[in-house]
Parts: sequence; structure tokens; C-alpha cells
Amino acid sequence: MSTTLPSGSVVELGPRVREYDGGRVLVGGAPPRLVRLGAGALPLLKNRRIRLDGPSSVRFADRLVALGMAHPVAAELPPFDVSRLTVVVPVRDRAPELDRLLAGIGDRTPVIVVDDGSRDPGAVARVAARHGAHLVALDTNRGPAAARNSGLRQVRTPYVAFVDSDVVLGPDALLMLLRHFHDPRLALAAPRILGLDTSGRWAARYEAARSSLDLGPDPALVHPRSRVSWVPSACLVARVDALGQGFDDGLRVGEDVDLVWRLAAEGQRVRYDPSVTVRHDHRTRVTAWLARKAYYGSGAHELAVRHGSAIAPAVLTPWAAAVAAALLAQRRWSVLVAAAVLATVYRGYARDVTAGSARPQRLAVSLTGLGLAATAEQTAALLLRHWWPLSAAGCLVSRRVRRAVLLAAVVDGLLEHRRTAPDLDPVRFVLARRLDDLAYGAGLWAGAVRGRSPRCLLPDVRRRVR
Repeated sequence: MSTTLPSGSVVELGPRVREYDGGRVLVGGAPPRLVRLGAGALPLLKNRRIRLDGPSSVRFADRLVALGMAHPVAAELPPFDVSRLTVVVPVRDRAPELDRLLAGIGDRTPVIVVDDGSRDPGAVARVAARHGAHLVALDTNRGPAAARNSGLRQVRTPYVAFVDSDVVLGPDALLMLLRHFHDPRLALAAPRILGLDTSGRWAARYEAARSSLDLGPDPALVHPRSRVSWVPSACLVARVDALGQGFDDGLRVGEDVDLVWRLAAEGQRVRYDPSVTVRHDHRTRVTAWLARKAYYGSGAHELAVRHGSAIAPAVLTPWAAAVAAALLAQRRWSVLVAAAVLATVYRGYARDVTAGSARPQRLAVSLTGLGLAATAEQTAALLLRHWWPLSAAGCLVSRRVRRAVLLAAVVDGLLEHRRTAPDLDPVRFVLARRLDDLAYGAGLWAGAVRGRSPRCLLPDVRRRVR
């Protein structure tokens, strides 16, 4: 099925898609790949945009959208009628936050509030009544997945928005996300989630720049092998008939990841659009903040049971694993071995792109460099986040491990500080980032131990697909 976006719509290349040979070669997408443009396609791409004004541009845009290389521009899509959307709000207590959210939604959109076993159900009921929302009260606390599903069963419109009570919606945020549903294969769309409290204590300022819910400034087609592999359920818009039974009631953490991956496995599309933003009231007390990070990590085991290697903490090619292992060994031969492997990779890329590139050597160097950078990033994440208990044990007995961990901790933190430009000095930012990693990794390992399986800890090593 094609996207069949309306005539006059615009799709735009993602910011991470690189152009070579005067725009005749594109590199990027999800997962990354190289695309050569024919003579008929090249004139259709102007200033990294394609306007759908004929059969050729529609086919070209559809192909790039399917590859995750281009994304529809929401502002260029026709609006949807707000009456086709129902908002479902799961809540447990938090009556003031619920009041703030419902006031922002207004009275043009039907709202269903699901009270998930509040300690003071009367307060929630009064807020819902004041705003004219339909209330579904659960006798016991069943978790956010079950609460959302209870609301979903009451929805009578073709589209539904799931919005948590601690979210503050931006102007027309839900309506802008609705525009993406002109794509008939789209099942779900999500905005960028930013922090509500961006000043004050250091944890709030760190979360404002590097929250687990903030998936960054670049749009993405969401699936397990994409740069954005999931979207948080704090704010989602979905096509009702695509959701089936909805979230997995048995999951109290990771239910959003599970839903996204099930939809992707069915061939449906999930889109992340950071041009649409909402605000979230993050946990900023240090103990609550660390506990939430550990809680997120603890869900990886159940996701591994359901989705296998999709939850892998790193995805490496054999050559990338060999380069990482050689450099981590820190022996006299390490640099020579890594250089030999990279030279072999370069020759393979140069051979592959010779026929379609005017400057194959330059393109091969760039592809090899991009692969090396991705390898370094994933290796640092393994050392500092997913495998830190092993790294800590190694630091006790090996000077080489101590050097590798220290270098990774400092360089990763400073690069991330430069990328995110937080309102926090580099020292405290790096320390906060390492605490983030320690907490998540602790939850990850606790889940693996409870589940008696290391599956969620194992990287996925797979051959490069030519």
C-alpha cells in the first residue's frame, strides 16, 4: 500500500540523511542504507524536500518514507476534524495535574478519564465532572496498560489519544499529530516530550536536556532497528482499528515499547514527529529520579521474552565487534588490527559503490567513518550503562579496563553535553549522566536476574546486508 498522502503534501529528508555526488546518492534511513537516485528522481528533490504533485513524485516520496529517509511535514498536511478524536487519560490520584490537563484539552474533544484505583477517587471524580469528561472507575490499581485499555473500549471515534495526567499539551498538539493519519499505513504518532520544570535543582536541568522520554529533535519512522526504536505512552495518537486489543495488560513497564514493536511486526507504521511538542512533569527528586530510571531498565527482560533480539543493547556487525574488541584490549597490536579491519571494510564499501558514485573512495571513507562512530557510541553504552556491573568488576582487577571506562565516561559525557547544550555545567552533567546509566543498568540486571535469563543483556551481532 502506498502512502497516498494528499496532493500538495510535502515530505522532507531527515536531518541525518547525507547527500553525496551532488545529491545523486543518499545515505541514511532506518536501518541505514545507501540509495542511488535516477535521472528522473533527482529533479523532484529540491532543498531536501519533495512536493507530491504527480505520480512520479508520489512514488519517489513513498519509497523514501518507507525507508525512513524522508518524513511527511505535518504543517503541509490538511487538518483533521477534532470530533474524530477521543482522549483517554489514565490517572491514579494526581487530581490537580488532571485538572490542568483537562483544562488544556478544552470542551471540543471527548475525554474519557480512567481512575486506576485512586486512594481518593472522589477528588478525581469531581475534576472529571467539572470538565465534562466521562469517568471509568476501576476498583483496584491494575496498571497503566490496563487503564488505557479500559478507556479504549469506550472509544467510539476512529482515532484515540492516550495522554497521561502529568502531561501539559501544547497548542493544537493532538490535532497536528492527527494530520499524519492521511498516511493509511500509519497506526500511531507521537510528539516530542520535553520537561515542564527546566530550572531549579540539577536533576530537573539534566532531565530538561536528557530525559528518557525525550527522543530528540529528529523525526523518525519507529521500529526496533530505527534510531528511534520506541515512543513513550505518555502522549500518543493512534488509529483505533489498528490497535486491536491495545496494550498488554500484563506489563506494568515497557507496555509502550511492546505495542510499538507489535505494530511494526504487523507492517504498520509508527511515526515520531518532534515538530509537535508537549511537556511532562518529570520526577526531579534524586531518589525518585533514580528509582524511575531503574524501573525503566527492569522491563527489558519481559520485552526480550516477547521480542527476542529486538531489545539487544547493541547491534554490531562482525567487523564492528572486532574493532571494538581490538581497541579495548589496549595491546601493542590493537591499533594495527583495528586499522586492518577498517581497511578491509573500506575496500568492501568502495567496491559496492563504484558503479553508482562519481567519487567512490570519498563515499567509502565516509561510510566507514560513520560505522566506526556508531561502533564507538554503542561500545561506550555497553561499558557504562548496560554492562556496568561487569565493567565495575573489571576495574577492580585491570588497569586497562579502568582506562577504557574512564575515557568512555568522560568523552561520552562531554560529547553529550555539547550535543544537548543543557543549562548545567559539564561536571554535574557528566555525573548526572553516569548516575542515569548506573540506575538504568541496575534495573536491567535486576530484571535479568529475576527472569533467570541474560537475553536482554546480549548484543545482536549480524552481517552487513549489501
